[in-house]
Amino acid sequence: MSVSVIDSFGVAEDPKMPFLARAINPIEVQQQLERYLSPLTGEKGQLLLRAIRVTRYKPERRCLIEYDLEVKRPDAESEEITLLGKARTRDMDKSTYHYLELLWNAGFRADSEDGISVPEPIGVIPEFHMWLQRKVSGTVATRLLPESGGVALARRIAEAIHKLHQADIPSHRRHTIKAELNILHERLSIVAQMNPQWVNRLKRILDACDRLGATTPEPGLRGIHRDFYPDQIVIDGRRLYVLDFDLYCEGDPALDIGNFLGHITEQSLRTLGSPDALLEVEQAMEDRFVELSGEATRPRVQAYKTFTIARHIYLSTQFPERRPFTERLLELCEERLSCR
Repeated sequence: MSVSVIDSFGVAEDPKMPFLARAINPIEVQQQLERYLSPLTGEKGQLLLRAIRVTRYKPERRCLIEYDLEVKRPDAESEEITLLGKARTRDMDKSTYHYLELLWNAGFRADSEDGISVPEPIGVIPEFHMWLQRKVSGTVATRLLPESGGVALARRIAEAIHKLHQADIPSHRRHTIKAELNILHERLSIVAQMNPQWVNRLKRILDACDRLGATTPEPGLRGIHRDFYPDQIVIDGRRLYVLDFDLYCEGDPALDIGNFLGHITEQSLRTLGSPDALLEVEQAMEDRFVELSGEATRPRVQAYKTFTIARHIYLSTQFPERRPFTERLLELCEERLSCR
């Protein structure tokens, strides 16, 4: 059977990632799958490659490729699965795969009783600088939170991230409030260069963020997601999947919820016309997280929410469809920080 290959990016021509040409070559891929992923089939089973799709690509840095497979086992019916392969310029990202494995085995399997899971880690292909996970099906929370069940879903998401914090998988990476503020200074300085008319306003926002950071206590660090926002949650019936642990590190758990809330506020402004359009959803998420983690968490959640909205000032300049909202985000930060 022929293998469909879809690559609209032309990744095989990347001079910094020459291995991508092999990663989309059906013969090469079939050989590597048989070599490294035999646990999927057992001793006498077969893995048959059916399709290859390049779905995301950042030139000379990283690439996401989907592989459709037919899995044949002698003692079961054939199964069709899709694997996501994550490749990057440097050596394979062993850390992220390691964290995913540890979480999978710490109560986040696909059959966990609480319905909270991570994608199943499948294996690695060193020749492609790639590790693979099973693709999960479902709908991202970005689409579901504005709907009628958004409040209940928000509470479940708070429970999911709290579960991850409680797993507390150790990491050699650290992220402090100082690091968060450094990123904010770097990003907003770029906005100031692009928009000189806002220099003074941006400076006042940064000064106010620095003051907020200085008065926000830092708790003991725990394992956190660090890139937690609605697109990182997929809902499939009663099961909720947490995705993408590329930035997993040790930090303040309040960052994850604050970041998520900041993204909801930005989404509300951009898609529903008001930053408060999903306030009930945000409040439900914050309240449930505070119930689980303690009332002392609430001020830190709000601080990180403010930092996230401020960071969205920069992010809005990076997408043409979001640029009309840049000044409104600027105003929103001024309101939250009382720095007009």
